[in-house]
Amino acid sequence: MEKSGRHPIHRRRGPNFLKIPALSCLRIIILIVTVINAFGHLASGAAYSVVKLQHLYANREGSNSANKGRGMSSEHFEMLKAHDRARHGRILNTIVDFTLQGTADPFVAGLYYTRIELGTPPRPYYVQIDTGSDILWVNCKPCNACPLTSGLGISLNFFDPQGSSSARPLSCIDSKCVSANQISESLCTTDRYCGYSFEYGDGSGTLGYYVSDEFHYNQYVNQYTTNNSSASITFGCSYNQSGDLTKSDRAVDGIFGFGQNDLSVVSQLNSQGLAPKIFSHCLEGEDRGGGILVLGEITEPGMVYTPIVPSQPHYNLNLQGIAVNGKQLSIDPQVFATTNNRGTIVDCGTTLAYLAEEAYDPFVNSIITAVSQYTQPFIMKGNPCFLTVHSIDEIFPSVTLYFEGAPMDLKPRDYLFQQLSPDTSPVWCIGWQKSGQQATDSSKMTILGDLVLKDKAFVYDLQNQRIGWTNFDCSSTVNVSVATGESKSIDSGKLNSNGSPPSRILKELDMKLCYCFLFLMSSIVILYSNK
Repeated sequence: MEKSGRHPIHRRRGPNFLKIPALSCLRIIILIVTVINAFGHLASGAAYSVVKLQHLYANREGSNSANKGRGMSSEHFEMLKAHDRARHGRILNTIVDFTLQGTADPFVAGLYYTRIELGTPPRPYYVQIDTGSDILWVNCKPCNACPLTSGLGISLNFFDPQGSSSARPLSCIDSKCVSANQISESLCTTDRYCGYSFEYGDGSGTLGYYVSDEFHYNQYVNQYTTNNSSASITFGCSYNQSGDLTKSDRAVDGIFGFGQNDLSVVSQLNSQGLAPKIFSHCLEGEDRGGGILVLGEITEPGMVYTPIVPSQPHYNLNLQGIAVNGKQLSIDPQVFATTNNRGTIVDCGTTLAYLAEEAYDPFVNSIITAVSQYTQPFIMKGNPCFLTVHSIDEIFPSVTLYFEGAPMDLKPRDYLFQQLSPDTSPVWCIGWQKSGQQATDSSKMTILGDLVLKDKAFVYDLQNQRIGWTNFDCSSTVNVSVATGESKSIDSGKLNSNGSPPSRILKELDMKLCYCFLFLMSSIVILYSNK
């Protein structure tokens, strides 16, 4: 079976409101008690200290005081703005979130995608999320062999650099072009724009050039506040497609790469102090699919972490073994070790999963043996399949992937997908494929795609070079941490299309704030009555 996604060659349920109001009230009460006590000490004639404060930039050249009250210079004003920008980067307290559509089911969508806005004025584009590549690119005007319609039921758009007042093509002498050429075949000459050529593992490819323009996004401040923000980023403008990228059945406007390169959107926003160097996704695996991707860290109970293999172009992990029904399979660990042509990659741009050739047969045979008393396999479209009237959770075994310091427990739906037989009977097939069916040089690679990644909260901690996960209901509220250590709740199922929550959640918040206020006032009354 061909992979629907594209791999490059080379929420536990919780309340719908913020989970910090009680803590906020406690802090306010402590503050009020402190102030009351302070006034009490002053009234009783207690000794106190006075600290003289001085503005850090009060007497700097160009300041109001240095100019003897005649106002500050424009240079001093710009210095203060620069100071504020640096401070705002240190106290980053917002979350950038993207609501996802799509599903892991290869017969429905086989990919997850989100809606972004680019340019001035902003225009919408639907792009596939992909942790197996680095660059955000969209189809541009004019485009050769680009699909005009999509079977996903979305309207396709073409980015027009001349139609955006803020678009600027990237020149070959730009320092970003040097970084870009590390991850793509260079098409750059001294008299041309900075070009690229990407080839994906399914044989598809894209040609284009880089542009710099405004990227619009929602900053999720809290459960009832979102800010519309924008930042200038560099992304790809594709003018030629080949292979599966020319087909309309699952066509999108482009691909949103979340790799580690400096030109990934995550890295670019982080370098501007606008987002943390960490992102998370939760891909819903039910029929309706969907999910959420946030620039921040999902913090849910049971999260385990494993280190990212350093100095690799993808998210390589150290897979050390596989167990079926708790029994370790007899596979040499070197089969999964990271070398020039081996390794285990996490890639949400891949639909299914791919096992290295030496691991595939032991895995499939162990599944067949485990269900032999209930059903026998048959081959359907090249996949081992099973016809059964039993629940798959009752007869199919559990599977555990043992990574360095972190197990990943899988249910039958994490390695099976459902097909319909010619007589419409339900058939379950093993969705893990033998590597090498996608690209000639990948027979020794193990790739974990959406079939495995769904129904789990996944965290890509680039700052600490680790990846974490936990099994999770991705239709429910997820807790996301921000740089200050606070945790905020985001419910992808209750966000409107623009990322803003509905008014029902506002009413719930109002009630909580009322309770908090009443508790506060009663505490103050008690404090004064005891004086």
